[in-house]
Amino acid sequence: MVKLSLVVMLVLTVLISMLLRWREQRLPAVAAQQRRLGLVARGKKGLDRWVTAAALATVATLAVVGGLHWLRVWLE
Repeated sequence: MVKLSLVVMLVLTVLISMLLRWREQRLPAVAAQQRRLGLVARGKKGLDRWVTAAALATVATLAVVGGLHWLRVWLE
């Protein structure tokens, strides 16, 4: 169960990061600002995106796994 939740967290992190990047590219103000950023600023923005994606994936995984656990407890 632990390995499965880690795999789910990893997959969700990648998917959420892709969605956040897509969203940033779709917004014209953010896309124009990102073209002017230097190397360090772009790296920091990418790192911020991955940390945000990991945090959201952790919350989602905890909610799903916790919900499944409580369903199992209530049904017994």
